[in-house]
Amino acid sequence: MNVIVVGSGIAGLTAALHAHEGGHEVTLVTKGALGDGCTALAQGGVAGVYGPDDSAAVHAADTMTAGAGLSDADAVGVLVEDGAARIAELIARGVAFDTAPDGALQLGREAAHRYARIVHAGGDATGAVISRALIATAGRTAITVIENAFLTDLIQTPSGGVGGIKILTNGVRSELHADAVILATGGAGQLYAHTTNPTGATGDGIAAALRAGAAIADLEFVQFHPTVLATGDAAFLISEAVRGEGAILVDSDGRRFAFDSHPDGELAPRDVVSRAIARCAAVQGAPARLDASALGAATLARRFPTIDRVTRAHGFDWAREPIPVTPAAHYLMGGVVTDLDGRSTVPGLFAVGEVARTGVHGANRLASNSLLEGAVFGARAAAKLTEPWPIATDAPTATRPHHATDISPPSTNYTRRALQQLMWDSVGLLRTHEGLGGALSHIRTWSRSMPTPRTITEYEDANLLLLAEATAVAATDRVVSVGAHHRSDGTSCHHATPLRPRSSILESV
Repeated sequence: MNVIVVGSGIAGLTAALHAHEGGHEVTLVTKGALGDGCTALAQGGVAGVYGPDDSAAVHAADTMTAGAGLSDADAVGVLVEDGAARIAELIARGVAFDTAPDGALQLGREAAHRYARIVHAGGDATGAVISRALIATAGRTAITVIENAFLTDLIQTPSGGVGGIKILTNGVRSELHADAVILATGGAGQLYAHTTNPTGATGDGIAAALRAGAAIADLEFVQFHPTVLATGDAAFLISEAVRGEGAILVDSDGRRFAFDSHPDGELAPRDVVSRAIARCAAVQGAPARLDASALGAATLARRFPTIDRVTRAHGFDWAREPIPVTPAAHYLMGGVVTDLDGRSTVPGLFAVGEVARTGVHGANRLASNSLLEGAVFGARAAAKLTEPWPIATDAPTATRPHHATDISPPSTNYTRRALQQLMWDSVGLLRTHEGLGGALSHIRTWSRSMPTPRTITEYEDANLLLLAEATAVAATDRVVSVGAHHRSDGTSCHHATPLRPRSSILESV
């Protein structure tokens, strides 16, 4: 079988390697160079190694709790049950996870995890270590790699399936045909003025799938990472693991404020901590601060060498003083709706990693589940390439932009920066019906004025506008606040009904 994988993060590389090992002819297409994207930037680790008193069942329960009850219990069960095999596979492929003096894997704890169950590599360089190992492994195979190739659209077959992709490479358009396409294109962090994502995270795969008729869901659930260094430069993430090791959040007076919002304080779910930091900054007119000084200079340099180097390069001695932090768009829980094996609602089209809405994350992703998800579902998708396509019967309704009366004309002409600021202000951490309506009016007016795309930048802008509209529509339709979606003018729902019956692994908790 001829298989195209689009994307070269952990999900795409895992899918490509498994497909190749399964005897398929694999072409790996990536927007930039191999290793570009979010995986290589991931400071956090991979959840799923269970120490004393911990288990897959407890990990599943923590995932469901973080997801505010909207996680798919069957998908969560798959994630935690397959996790050990995928971590072992990463080790076999050359990933050197950090170890304790006795040689055992060193386990860390992050927010909303009850136990230390997260493995790291290079201290705070887990994603980079994984990326290098998987790229090296792929380089020893017959996988065809096409770099600097932009996905412009999917090729649709007369029967309504997907039979390949259209790409733009060095200004030249071409088509690649295949029996199956696996999207692993990541998320859409560039929708927002402040994001931890690289510049290439423009939602290209989700937009292409939407145009091809695939079901898209949960775009309203955008996770904002609580702690990004507030310097005005390009966003630099301060890993969740720093708070897991004991760092605290303080206001300008040195008071710990996170407990005002949640009994777990700094280790509460990310959406809660992000909103607490945003409120603190708004009240005092200055960024909140992260105080890691109690950990000591030696521990910070050893455990978080990358963060230590970057913070010092910005003029902060975080071993002696708190550093300013702010939330930033980090991870998209929604995307292309898939089953438990990465199959979308369109025959021949798979989606894995952040581009997919597997149901694992619900309304809020549990820290360090994303790398695990990419590895688990990338492998599962590759294992189903030759099986008959199932008939989707229980997929959530696709997010489709609906008609609405324009409220007011845009106050400015379209620029990507204007869109990002609009999304940050009106479709960000705090949302209202009025703000969402105004955002939709602007987005739709901008969309109507856009030219037919010819360059990569124009294609990216078209994709961002399409996803901005779909995200604002989804946020408008969900009037209840839940997880990462917070409606200031709505009601709260902390324990929404799961999408499917709970699996047996949860019943044992």
